[in-house]
Amino acid sequence: MRVGIMGAGRIAARIADTIRQMDPEVCCCAAVGAREEERARAFAKARQIPVAYGSYEDLVRDASLDLIYIATPMSFHAEHIRLCLEHGRNVLCEKAFTVTGKEAAEVLALAKEKKLLLAEAIWTRYMPIRRMIREIVDSGELGDVWSLTANLGYPRLARRRLTDPALGGGALLDLGVYPLNFALMAFGEEIAKVDSSVVWLDTGADAAESITLTWDNGRTAALYADMRVQTDRRGIISGTRGYLEVGNINNPQEIRIFDTDHNLVRALSRPAGITGYEYEFEACARALSQGLQECPEMPHREIQRVMDLMDRIRGCWRADGPRVPALEPED
Repeated sequence: MRVGIMGAGRIAARIADTIRQMDPEVCCCAAVGAREEERARAFAKARQIPVAYGSYEDLVRDASLDLIYIATPMSFHAEHIRLCLEHGRNVLCEKAFTVTGKEAAEVLALAKEKKLLLAEAIWTRYMPIRRMIREIVDSGELGDVWSLTANLGYPRLARRRLTDPALGGGALLDLGVYPLNFALMAFGEEIAKVDSSVVWLDTGADAAESITLTWDNGRTAALYADMRVQTDRRGIISGTRGYLEVGNINNPQEIRIFDTDHNLVRALSRPAGITGYEYEFEACARALSQGLQECPEMPHREIQRVMDLMDRIRGCWRADGPRVPALEPED
């Protein structure tokens, strides 16, 4: 699978470095496109990418590419997905997939019309440990499972892309998407009630939010995202016979299972891999080889469900909520 990278920022660099270590028969990085040719050439030279394009339009016109990976700011995701699809390119788009559920519905419909693959690069959905967590929950080892907590926070108040609403900034789209996906992966989909409160930045982006989800079957989740501070990033799934702990929901390395007396019963490690990003590209390669238009690991209905859920969360927020200052931007 020949991949073209759209964008030349931090996440694009991590992806390029990951693909370079993958089996070239499965996936190789064949081109990169940026808004400035000089930047694209520097990015390509540093990572041994053979072709560099000075515009996104030139990148998507490259008919030799099997897949375009989109690594641009979130506010441009819908626009750039359309650009790729209109030029007949399959797409893997970085999270958050779009800014709103409406945008997601529009580009998913376009992908269906064009009969092209469209996937979201929410890497935790593709990792083997995701299946391991769900198997433990479904096995009955924890007893009747009723509650879940998860949080994610990093100090990011100096990053303009994340504090500027015009660029899709804010804690929900950048960080909150991970606790939400963790909860949906563990507990399923039929959410009866959503509650949320927010702390705003003075830029108009959300700095932090608390989220409570209640399922039709009575399960509950308490989630938290914060771009002001470093949190412990833990996810805990609790049942009548014990609980499961994931040390970092953003990049799970280990699952630990405890009994009701807090004794460690067993620990499971993530299978050895490269960086964790390789799984989403392997999934896309499998999907393309099978003629699929979506990845089973993160199908279109789940992409839409997460985006609609974030719309519901924002609908709970009060415009007159507390505000805190952003820092001077470093990028």
